[in-house]
Amino acid sequence: MEEKTMNHDSCFNNCDQTDHGPNPYVANILCAARANENYRTAFWTGHHLQMTLMCIPVGDDIGLEMHPDTDQCIRVEAGKAIVKMGSNKCHLNTTYTLHVGDAVFVPCGTWHNIFNDGDCSLKLSSIYAPPHHPWGTVQPNKEDADS
Repeated sequence: MEEKTMNHDSCFNNCDQTDHGPNPYVANILCAARANENYRTAFWTGHHLQMTLMCIPVGDDIGLEMHPDTDQCIRVEAGKAIVKMGSNKCHLNTTYTLHVGDAVFVPCGTWHNIFNDGDCSLKLSSIYAPPHHPWGTVQPNKEDADS
């Protein structure tokens, strides 16, 4: 069996952000997330799982949301964030500060919002189970995502 090794030296020059699912795929998520300039890019969409990459400008947020049938894991790849969560949109009683490498697990039915609390773009990777966005989704900005 042939063993392959990822080339991390050229990672920042070759971060392909096409939706690679549902085929098997190996990627450096840190590299891909940091290279992503879109508000949301579907990076890999399978039958039961999806990974998206997000770029949130300074002072902006992802927007208050709740997924009734999707669990989510959101990881900070660059920047600093504040996450607020709760059982209803008027009562976000849980707040955490997130730094690079931190992740938040959001069970289905939980209201949540993530704010860019840093001085540079907030880069996130987000896993949805089951997939939440159509295969190949690319939303250059929040306005495109909201429409």
